[in-house]
Amino acid sequence: MSPLAHIKPGDWITLLLGSLLTLWLTATLWQGGAADKAVIRSGGKIFREVPLSLDQIIEVPGPLGLSRIAIRNRQVRIAADPGPRQYCVRQGWLKQAGEVSICLPNQVSVELNGGNKRYDSLNY
Repeated sequence: MSPLAHIKPGDWITLLLGSLLTLWLTATLWQGGAADKAVIRSGGKIFREVPLSLDQIIEVPGPLGLSRIAIRNRQVRIAADPGPRQYCVRQGWLKQAGEVSICLPNQVSVELNGGNKRYDSLNY
């Protein structure tokens, strides 16, 4: 006898409703919201705030040299950095409000703002 034979119609309805609820919660609560601007910092101070509507390359000075920040299709990434390990460059494109990329050796960072911020562990 098949294991599916033990599942009754009410069980199928419960599984279906539970799956639909899980999909709906994921779609509505997991998103950080659309970003509308990027805040670029150098040395801990705001260097520039730029809208994401205009595709551009911005060069930001830091203690090690210039970092290049690319904005394209309402996304931002650190395209080049003089730091030794390139972690911020490898992070890739930032898309949602609250996402941040930081190049510690060169003291350059970019953060997306607008909409609702998505936090991993910050609850304050």
